[in-house]
Amino acid sequence: MRTFELMPQRLDRVLKMECKVEVIVNTQLKQAIQMVNNKLLARDPEEKQLFEIMLLSTHSAEGGVRIINSINYYGLEISKFCFLNGTDPSKYLHSHNVKLFLSACESAVCNALKKGIPAALMIHQQYQTAESQLKVAFDGDSVLFSDEADVVFREKGLDGVIKYEKDLEHVPIGEGPLKEFAMILGEMKKKFNPENDPICTYLVTARSGNDLGIRAIKTLRDWGLKIDEAFFMAGAPKGPILFHIQPHIFFDDNARNIKGAREYGIPSAFVPSGCE
Repeated sequence: MRTFELMPQRLDRVLKMECKVEVIVNTQLKQAIQMVNNKLLARDPEEKQLFEIMLLSTHSAEGGVRIINSINYYGLEISKFCFLNGTDPSKYLHSHNVKLFLSACESAVCNALKKGIPAALMIHQQYQTAESQLKVAFDGDSVLFSDEADVVFREKGLDGVIKYEKDLEHVPIGEGPLKEFAMILGEMKKKFNPENDPICTYLVTARSGNDLGIRAIKTLRDWGLKIDEAFFMAGAPKGPILFHIQPHIFFDDNARNIKGAREYGIPSAFVPSGCE
């Protein structure tokens, strides 16, 4: 499963302002990914469902020499590189079977989302997270789920969305842009006993539990997606609970929540909505 790209921290600061490097993955996340791969292979040496990190860059091949040298210097296990000389990388994502595209360039992320590829704008953050598990946290609406509740909220307010959710309580919510990636993590988790599971997933949503939680939980059940821990925050700031969780990455479509996560040192990825 091809998912992430990685760019060393120093070079990232040089390049991402020009949208030259299309994906950034911090070292701790990469190490956690490799840990999951190692455990999958220890369980079954013939395992095919593994993470694979690939780098797509709009640099030319000549300019890529510096990138390859930096990756080798940091000892990062990446063997697949695509140097596209200014070409939009999103056109190659399907051919490489990419299941998650992380980029420092918003236009590249939007192009990927429009092609149906799970994608997010990676926000660089210094942090330290334990490597005993790969921890991934998702927002609900407009990330795991579709934006239908957000649309109703904007049009009819809180009372309107509560009524909408109550009327459709037994109807699954539509799929959001990160649902496919979450399902892949869920498939990987099923290969392990709960006590040895190297992946931990979280739902951290602004929904309230009493009014808006039931449909969300029933939707996850209908999808067959097991989330380890779910937090219905009722609009409260997410930063404090994320600080306790210490995820390797947190996906959200709300800039305020991304800012709040960063204030607590949590690496975050912004999922833009309404890409035109």
